[in-house]
Amino acid sequence: MRIALAAALAVAVSTSAFAQTEFYVVQDVKTKRCTIVDKKPTTTTEVTVVGNSVYKTRTEAESGMKTVKVCTSN
Repeated sequence: MRIALAAALAVAVSTSAFAQTEFYVVQDVKTKRCTIVDKKPTTTTEVTVVGNSVYKTRTEAESGMKTVKVCTSN
């Protein structure tokens, strides 16, 4: 029983560790400042997602943010 419990725990931990993170470029509605977040915003009252891209790494998101016109003009 202990072995089965330990195996189940190991699978649960490893599955969450391999969960793919996505990055989004968002713009603050009030300040118009762009930032990178690792979770898609659920509301548009504070921030809006800029562009159509979902980035796999933070580095890709940083490069993408440099090409978004509303982010480079501020």
